Amino acid sequence: MAFGGWPAEALAFYAGLEDDNSKEYWTSRKAVYQEMVLRPMEELLEELAPEFGEPKIFRPYRDIRFSADKTPYKTHMGATLGATCYVQLSADGLSAGTGRWHLEPDELTRYRAGVAGPDGAELAALVTSLTADGVEVHGHGTLKSAPRGYPADHPRIDLLRHKGLTTWQHWNPESWLSTPEPASRLREFFQTTNDFCDWLTSHVGG
Repeated sequence: MAFGGWPAEALAFYAGLEDDNSKEYWTSRKAVYQEMVLRPMEELLEELAPEFGEPKIFRPYRDIRFSADKTPYKTHMGATLGATCYVQLSADGLSAGTGRWHLEPDELTRYRAGVAGPDGAELAALVTSLTADGVEVHGHGTLKSAPRGYPADHPRIDLLRHKGLTTWQHWNPESWLSTPEPASRLREFFQTTNDFCDWLTSHVGG
């Protein structure tokens, strides 16, 4: 079935879950989750997968083993497409991201070598261009000082200090969420950040 958007009940479901994050709430509204939240996400990902990669929807349950917050359910739905694209729906609206949130030690070594090398200027230019176009670019696990082996006055020291690098776009809840338009907006965002993702993939790995 073709993706037609998320009905208002999908956002209302998550707004209610924020107020009452309990098994009773979830169980009594499980059908709403499956039909109004999950099914549209599955249809959306099926539509985008041929261009952006294999889809995966994350489980709705939180891992509370090592968390002080024992609420059992996530108050958003997250999904990935391929190795670099992410989609999220919550009561706050629709969000999307691309890039690599966390780099393993060997990946981080390759990333820093790429940033410090001749190709690093290309990544810096891509980040500048995306930011100018209104796309958020975020570093993750950022060191307070220069990583070992790199000078503090390196021209791309800000990029070198990151242990992950992603883009982010958020859309507030509006009537178009209940139409096929989210697919178009996500496709445009993923295409806009494609060169950024290609740089990461080619220098870090898939």
